[in-house]
Amino acid sequence: MTFDEMKQLFATHHIEKVKVGGFDVDGVLRGKYISVEKFTSAAAAGLGFCDVIFGWDTSDALYDNVRVTGWHTGYPDGVARIDLSSFHVLPWEPNTAFFLVDFFNKDGTPLAVSPRQVLSRVTQRAQSMGYTPKAAIEYEYFFFREDPQSIRQKHFRDLVPLSPGMFGYSFLRASVHSDLAHAILDSMATLGIEVEGFHTETGPGVYETAIRYSDALSAADHAALFKTAVKIVAQKHGLVATFMAKWNNKLPGCSGHIHQSLADAQGSKNLFHAPRGEGEMSDLMRYFMAGQLALMREFAVMFLPTVNSYKRTVPGVWAPTNVTWGLDNRTTALRAIPAGVKATRVEHRLPGADSNPYLTLAASLASGLYGIEKKLALSPPTVNAYTSKAPPLPRTLEKAAALFRSSEAAREYFGAEFVEHYAATRQWEVREFRRAVTDWELERYFEII
Repeated sequence: MTFDEMKQLFATHHIEKVKVGGFDVDGVLRGKYISVEKFTSAAAAGLGFCDVIFGWDTSDALYDNVRVTGWHTGYPDGVARIDLSSFHVLPWEPNTAFFLVDFFNKDGTPLAVSPRQVLSRVTQRAQSMGYTPKAAIEYEYFFFREDPQSIRQKHFRDLVPLSPGMFGYSFLRASVHSDLAHAILDSMATLGIEVEGFHTETGPGVYETAIRYSDALSAADHAALFKTAVKIVAQKHGLVATFMAKWNNKLPGCSGHIHQSLADAQGSKNLFHAPRGEGEMSDLMRYFMAGQLALMREFAVMFLPTVNSYKRTVPGVWAPTNVTWGLDNRTTALRAIPAGVKATRVEHRLPGADSNPYLTLAASLASGLYGIEKKLALSPPTVNAYTSKAPPLPRTLEKAAALFRSSEAAREYFGAEFVEHYAATRQWEVREFRRAVTDWELERYFEII
């Protein structure tokens, strides 16, 4: 998009304010307002954006174990360049434009620890091989009749869900709360995010949303913005939404499944479909899935990024526990979906809703490309993964981070600087968790021991 075209859009939509933002390693959107005059200069030359957003955790606690930024660098400004193609008018802020930014070093090279740049790196590798990655993400998430103050006053206990009971695909619940549903759907449409499916899931106040497929980078943009937008719309309706992987041990967790395929260089032909192949799968798709299986343990931390993520991957609650695949099988980590010439694809079922979509797509795509480049053979499909003897997935964030840091494949596809930084941030999460005294510990030991 040219700057002249952008000026015309500003005039058409009566833009008076501009908001810009980018996503940190945890997938949190960090942004700020800038004036229209500032936007004019920033669109050409970029703008300063403190690199502390890659130097702190979700609570803004500063990492003490990373090199990319810190007290040793003085937390300088990085360079943020506005992606003009990401223009949208914010549905909840009239006359306000929004743009995503990409982060760069001062020498003009991409910032290695920026999740959008990590995905771009892998996508470019796929394109150099003659492939156009296609992807879509679907999310599960819960709504509560709470606000940011009340959830803290209650210490996140005894929260009131939007609706009671277990009622998946409920016409009743979605209709009663149609004002919320329509606000979400209309907001997504304004943001250019096409929703293919929206329904209640099994659990109190839980919904599932499937976002329409697109190219890999757009799919990640849409998914990341979707999570932020749902939280904004929820709070404007007097609710709080959570994408936490497992907020209640008695309920299923929240997933962030990826649907993925490769098209030709023009993006028009699905290269995963083979009408005479097993499950309509081409050899390319089989190589791709074999690579995903081969690197699933090493890349698990990009799909399961928090201590809480590993509470979701337990048997019998629709989440994978081991390195398996199956044909249209929802017990396995990879679900091969034979859906004809247009829609044959693989569903990666390991990511939780708490994961960063840029990193999950990067990991999913990179491991698939690894299988293609190595021409790896695909193992036989699994029927019931919960009784399978397949290699288990890492059971803790600490183990997953260690596997990732030692992965040569991770360094090749994502770069050593990102691997070191991301592994360090996950080890920080483990350290912070170890310092915490949990309700479980108090209830178990306070009086009796």
